Amino acid sequence: MPIYATEVLTNPAPAAVCVSRDNFLILQIMMAATALYAFPSLRHLPGWNTGGLAVAALLHVAATEPLFYAAHRGFHGAHLFARYHALHHSNKVPTPFTAGFATPLEHLVLGLLMALPLAGACAAGLGSVGLAFAYVLSFDFLRAMGHCNVELFPGGLFRSLPFLRYLIYTPTYHTIHHTGKKANFCLFMPLFDRLGGTLDPESWELQRKNRAGMDEAPDFVFLAHVVDVMQSMHVPFVMRTFASTPFAVRAFLLPLWPIALLFMFMVWAWSKTFIISYYHLRGKLHQIWAVPRYGFHYFLPFAKDGINDQIELAILRAERMGVKVVSLAALNKNEALNGGGTLFVNKHPDLRVRVVHGNTLTAAVILNEIPKGTTEVFMTGATSKLGRAIALYLCRKKIRVMMMTLSTERFQKIQKEAAAEDQQYLVQVTKFQSAEQCKTWIVGKWLSPREQRWASPGTHFHQFVVPPILGFRRDCTYGKLAAMRLPKDARGLGSCEFSLERGVVHACHAGGVVHFLEGYAHHEVGAIDVDRIDVVWEAALKHGIRPV
Repeated sequence: MPIYATEVLTNPAPAAVCVSRDNFLILQIMMAATALYAFPSLRHLPGWNTGGLAVAALLHVAATEPLFYAAHRGFHGAHLFARYHALHHSNKVPTPFTAGFATPLEHLVLGLLMALPLAGACAAGLGSVGLAFAYVLSFDFLRAMGHCNVELFPGGLFRSLPFLRYLIYTPTYHTIHHTGKKANFCLFMPLFDRLGGTLDPESWELQRKNRAGMDEAPDFVFLAHVVDVMQSMHVPFVMRTFASTPFAVRAFLLPLWPIALLFMFMVWAWSKTFIISYYHLRGKLHQIWAVPRYGFHYFLPFAKDGINDQIELAILRAERMGVKVVSLAALNKNEALNGGGTLFVNKHPDLRVRVVHGNTLTAAVILNEIPKGTTEVFMTGATSKLGRAIALYLCRKKIRVMMMTLSTERFQKIQKEAAAEDQQYLVQVTKFQSAEQCKTWIVGKWLSPREQRWASPGTHFHQFVVPPILGFRRDCTYGKLAAMRLPKDARGLGSCEFSLERGVVHACHAGGVVHFLEGYAHHEVGAIDVDRIDVVWEAALKHGIRPV
């Protein structure tokens, strides 16, 4: 899981130095061009020479590593740090790009140290083009990896092979350096921190915990799933910058689509539920997990049991970890799939973790978007879980609900749930023409452009259909999916939830948060309790969870 450096820089970066994150690339090209000009023989190097690799490796360990360690400690002196190295530490949360964020002097020092092994191999007559590319690319990759802020190495690796602790650093190891700035100065080999007495003794235990996701057991989990191949790239551990903005299909994603498609098949075949991101609220850890299934999988008849198995395993894992609430997202609570979560509660009646679909708050958000004074609404998806709850709530308010459904049996079943004096406000309709004069449409089932044409100009479309309908009518307005903004004291919101802005989550996610904050002891699965819609809405507002 990601690991965050929280140290806030107190020494300002030097204003007189203009820097760019690609300075090191420009410098490396200039150094390579200078070497080719000064030593023409380099233009005739062979493609590969294994002996050169051995010489370069030896010089890297014997020269580059100790010299970098000494230079790095020197840059942490008061004078050099304030004038130069403070810029590199100005990123509160390291990213791979942080590796190249430094002043020209630092890039020059690093470039010269990187050139030493290559120069030595060439001087010994063992240089090669392949070595130059392999060493430089590996060097830059390891630098970026150390700053990536996501633990990549299995914790068991260093327990099984303890000597590796001194041969290769980890993202956790270097994040400790960025957090405290008093330990873990090495380039790639912690051996030199050990020799210099600057190795943080907690480095490997913290690495193990971060890799296992054990640094803090979550209290709340939102169990999502992947939407599609494009959206699968909208996660912090793939592209942190992209994930920090609302999802939209971008041109730069298109060349990556085949790779993402390959990963989809790999995830489908082998993956288990994994952590996407997390944040803190009121001192408690909230995590977003993802079932390794994509949206289309939920519509494959043969995939149903496998999906439920994944969700069940995630719930049981949360139970073992001491999680208080697991909130099911989107299709993970589909009625046809598992009865809105009832399958798991019935199968495991002694669950301590509360399973929640969060749709009570979703219904409340939609209902509170309807303008006061409305006397009539038209609704598609009217006999669904959300449609039923919305219809029953509105009829209690003496609002006429035209329920679009061809199933008289399902309509009458819902109508009979209403009080006798309110049943007259629930009306079954079977054609869109019936809603021509209605200005308030609640959409719980996809509408084609042809079907939308029946709405009169000025109609507003409220939505709880996934995916949301496309806005074809310019003379009408379209609401977004029900969502709420998390409280202002939420911390660590570094990524966006699908197409929502940072800090805004889908209403079912917020519903799970309310369930946790209120300490409700019941499971929220199956049919929505209409009597609790106002209760949950007021609880959300009380905790600072606001409508968008």
